[in-house]
Amino acid sequence: MPVEPRRPGGAAGVLLTVACVAMGLLSGLFYAYDLSVMPGLSRLDDAAYLTAMRNFNDAIDNSGPFAVLFLGALAATVCAAVAEHRRGRRAAAAWAAGAGVLYLAVLVLTVAVNLPLNGELARLGDPAKIADPSLADRFKGAWSAANLARTVLTTAAVVCLAQALRLHGTATTTSPRTEPLSRPVPHRAS
Repeated sequence: MPVEPRRPGGAAGVLLTVACVAMGLLSGLFYAYDLSVMPGLSRLDDAAYLTAMRNFNDAIDNSGPFAVLFLGALAATVCAAVAEHRRGRRAAAAWAAGAGVLYLAVLVLTVAVNLPLNGELARLGDPAKIADPSLADRFKGAWSAANLARTVLTTAAVVCLAQALRLHGTATTTSPRTEPLSRPVPHRAS
């Protein structure tokens, strides 16, 4: 039976594309913090640093688009992996599942490190009136280290999703045709 290339469309293709774009946006956000936001903030005094971090946290916490992106990246990735698996595209499904595992690690880091520090900062009140500015050191250390790990993990997840998308686009299926594409030419006896 002849083999035809499968078009990279359908629900799995759309889900992989959405997951890849969402993961890329998150990776870029985390990278921007690593590259410019946190180093720039570290030049401020502790009270100004904590005030700025508090403002950033408030902006993100109250951003509907960020919440959709943050949770939607995982949903699209998992749904893409399941769709690829159901279509028999095991290699693409494995790469998408790998991206999902990497992003789950990002969620664990966020819940275990970044969010508790953000919550502690929110409960402190006015950063200018904080007697012990050691929280600034924890943000500069633990929060920044966890964010760097989130950058690496989401970037690796983007690579996995790009590979899944590539495999999705090159997947083949057996054609239901039973006739050959070309007819053999009979040999003539000399």
